[in-house]
Amino acid sequence: MSAKIYDYTKICDSIKSLDPKIRFAGVINERGRLVAGGMKENVEPLESEKDDEMIFMELALRVKMRKEFDRQLGPVNFAMASRERALAISFLINEDILYVVSEPDADYGVLPKKILSIIHA
Repeated sequence: MSAKIYDYTKICDSIKSLDPKIRFAGVINERGRLVAGGMKENVEPLESEKDDEMIFMELALRVKMRKEFDRQLGPVNFAMASRERALAISFLINEDILYVVSEPDADYGVLPKKILSIIHA
């Protein structure tokens, strides 16, 4: 069975225009490298480019570790971290990771469902 082919750039652009509170939408490969998307225009980054690289690598590692429990609990639909300065949500697309960062006061009950509907459109 082959994996579905996704247009990562189109997905990231759709997500960035979904909500004004979204700051970043990017796809990170299993090695922690950004392969599509990025920061929304006219948004000041919260971290340096070097910090981004570390965040992406740590995220890729976390996603790999979560897969260890897929047999018992089923695959992860999304994972979310609420921080003081940002809300971060990750989704698995094939072997890659869609990483979305928004303002901390974004509607975390609605936003992941909207993003999932874009991924699965």
